[in-house]
Amino acid sequence: MSSNHPHITPLKTYFAVFATLIVGTWLTYWVAYKDFGWLNTPVAMAIAIVKAGVVVLYFMHVKWQSKLTMMFAAGGFIWLFTLFAFTLQDYWTRDWMPIYK
Repeated sequence: MSSNHPHITPLKTYFAVFATLIVGTWLTYWVAYKDFGWLNTPVAMAIAIVKAGVVVLYFMHVKWQSKLTMMFAAGGFIWLFTLFAFTLQDYWTRDWMPIYK
């Protein structure tokens, strides 16, 4: 007989996550009108990564899953960052092409 019981998230956790996402959205809006120089994109990406992490952990219930599920979720993000890195590397090294000078 299995003793698997579904995880029941308390309602206050959902309200806290909702508040976190609202604050993150407001912070994204506020940061969009500030000039941080070359840090504009990294600051916006950091806020987006935190919000995505909250969504993955709580709404996708990864927080309460097995280590294997967490590993695959983390692996997906590592693969995404790897693809971004290759794309940015290609974009940043196009100075050698005559058309971009």
